[in-house]
Amino acid sequence: MAEEETPQDVEETPAAAEAQPAAESSAPADAPAAEPQEVLAPKERRRRARAAKAARSQARPARTPEERQAERQTERARKAQLRRTGRAKAKASAVPTGGERTAPRAHVEGTQKVRQGVVVSDKADKTITVRIDAARRHRRYEKIVRTSQTLHAHDEGNDAHAGDTVTVRECRPLSRTKRWRLVEVVERAR
Repeated sequence: MAEEETPQDVEETPAAAEAQPAAESSAPADAPAAEPQEVLAPKERRRRARAAKAARSQARPARTPEERQAERQTERARKAQLRRTGRAKAKASAVPTGGERTAPRAHVEGTQKVRQGVVVSDKADKTITVRIDAARRHRRYEKIVRTSQTLHAHDEGNDAHAGDTVTVRECRPLSRTKRWRLVEVVERAR
């Protein structure tokens, strides 16, 4: 039986010996030889990352529960300070929108809400049903979402009719469902 030749037993041929110096001479003399990157499977990469994280956590000194609680409290105080400064900046840079209105839209005691809507029904005596349409941008999906709400308003002179655009103002309860009063008819229906 003939012996198989292993790579160690094979001598370099002159052509192979000449090719190596040529490859070395083509690279810059001062550049270090690039080591081949070790290719890891994803599972092996995760396993090594977990092992490194465990080694880092063991290197930390053990802390008492009181020390951990104190650290949490200082972190909470730091975040609260950041929130306060951020809110103060936002408040200072807030530019009033909507023309002459400079007060915030928060409800102030003693002022009634005013809404504009379309009369849906005027069948009841001294009462109109008003539909108030609202279009808002959805906070997450940014799509325009249209909603409407109906309310009953007191119309003392039976002035408004179906299809009219009216302005109503909030008032004391006048009946079980009426908490609004007609202010004016903005536009008559054609």
